[in-house]
Amino acid sequence: MPTPTSITIPTEPIGSVPRPIALIQRVARDDVDNPDLDPLYEDAIRDTIERFEATGSPVITDGEQRKYHNFWTYSVHGLANTAPDGFKIPFSAGHTRRMLRLTRGPFRYKRYADRYLEIAMRYAHVPVKQAVISASALSLMYPPQEIEDYSREQFIDDLLNEHETEIRRCLQKGAYKVQIDFTEGRLAVKIDASGHLLNSLIDLNNLALQRFTPEERSRIGVHTCPGGDLDSTHSADVDYSELLPSLFQLKVGNFYIALAGERDRRRVLEIISKYLKPDHRVFVGVIAPIDPHIETPEEVRDRVLEAAEYLPIEQLGTTDDCGFSPFSDDTSTSRDTAFAKIKARVLGTKLTERFLGGRE
Repeated sequence: MPTPTSITIPTEPIGSVPRPIALIQRVARDDVDNPDLDPLYEDAIRDTIERFEATGSPVITDGEQRKYHNFWTYSVHGLANTAPDGFKIPFSAGHTRRMLRLTRGPFRYKRYADRYLEIAMRYAHVPVKQAVISASALSLMYPPQEIEDYSREQFIDDLLNEHETEIRRCLQKGAYKVQIDFTEGRLAVKIDASGHLLNSLIDLNNLALQRFTPEERSRIGVHTCPGGDLDSTHSADVDYSELLPSLFQLKVGNFYIALAGERDRRRVLEIISKYLKPDHRVFVGVIAPIDPHIETPEEVRDRVLEAAEYLPIEQLGTTDDCGFSPFSDDTSTSRDTAFAKIKARVLGTKLTERFLGGRE
């Protein structure tokens, strides 16, 4: 009988967890910067971390409880030189979300994500990762018409400096990983089927990433998904074959790829296996956040084993397809459901380790 071996498959969340209803209701009728909200935010962060750790997750986030409105504009929300009528994202449910539009220069972040990390690490007993928005997403703030006395070239220089600063601050404060949210990648293919827009976004992100050392990039990752909001997506109809070859040109060590919600996971895995480089680790999505069904650990195990047929086990990890509530007012998924799904991911990944290690 073969001797059991030790197999370890890392598992990480993406980021957001639904906010408590009381917090959502209070933010809806108040200014998000109101210091009177601080106790509500603090309670939400503390409860989120306690519940995250109770799932057994070896890596956690703060659930993005305090990210202002959403994962996309948290760093620029409240800037005086912006207008609300920026780049529009249409979702399959029929609603839209908008990016802010820059009205004048210079471009600066109003807040960096390390402030969220700092608070989370006060409560956490396990490693904490921090998600940040991509430089390419924020580049969509610059309008099609040139801003007087502030060229697009000047804007891009400022944007890259701010993005680099945010990532460095998170790494220096002890983030286990810094995950760059690149949800606009798949959407770019939908907007421009030629691929020119996508490749320009990839090139922009690489201008920032090349500022980091290989060791630093081993702690940086990129997340791609078809978007998730109010149980709908913005680009699930875009074929992954149009995105993944370009995605793997990004100069990062970790890729978090939504997979559980795909119709043909094996085809996607074939594409990943073709473009995967030796220094990459791919965290495949094994949980579908917008599906009300709570996956069982056995279902998760089977999805991981499926991925292991195509990807080297030493380069494989598991994750959720998306955050559970990227936009803070989304109540389509409950906190209980989110944490039940996270626990299934953790347990299912452990089942896979035991199976592949010959321990069951």
